[in-house]
Amino acid sequence: MFSKFEVIPAVDMQGGEVVQLVGGERGTETAYGEPVEAAQRWVEAGAETLHLVDLDGAFEGERQNAPAIDRILDACDVTIQLGGGIRTADDAVSLLDRGVDRVILGTAAVENPALVEEISASHPRSVLVSLDARDGEVVVAGWTEGTGLDPATAAKRYEECGAGGILFTDVDVEGRLGGVRTAPVERLADSVEIPVIASGGVATVDDVVALRDAGAEAVVVGTALYEGTFTLAEARQALS
Repeated sequence: MFSKFEVIPAVDMQGGEVVQLVGGERGTETAYGEPVEAAQRWVEAGAETLHLVDLDGAFEGERQNAPAIDRILDACDVTIQLGGGIRTADDAVSLLDRGVDRVILGTAAVENPALVEEISASHPRSVLVSLDARDGEVVVAGWTEGTGLDPATAAKRYEECGAGGILFTDVDVEGRLGGVRTAPVERLADSVEIPVIASGGVATVDDVVALRDAGAEAVVVGTALYEGTFTLAEARQALS
């Protein structure tokens, strides 16, 4: 999935705008403009993958930002991973056939692990299972509901179902620019052979390097890039 460690810019969409939330809480958002302009900005800065999330879809269970996503697919010739409101195999396959490279399943995968198998049968390694953890427990429905699942145990289960990778978000530090916690990432990466993409808390290039050293194969960065605490070029330099 990754030939080298990647820093992946996040383009999280709510109400047709790019936003970043604090700890996944609605009402905490800071807006950063129009989605296609943001996506093109990161591609021009050297991003090889974009992380798109339909936040309205994540919270409401139905995708709301499809027009912006379509425009990004048309405008940006890079790898696209997309999550938020993808609930059925038909949803996922239609997006993959449209040009999305990887679909991100969170709530749907927790409620129905067989969905990962179904999509992977026709589109191998195209499913990222999103394991978002608060206080060491996987949470779903836009991070509002606990599941009782341990992230590392769940990751192994989805690896067996054919998932191409695990997207792990540390909700407790997400969007706060307060630094990362490497122990949960290291534990998760040690539990599976498939790639782990880390997310949450990144504030500096040192955080990026720490997540790589903890075993992640990529990191999704949102607020730090939008606030300019470091650039993609600075991250690449630190990683080299």
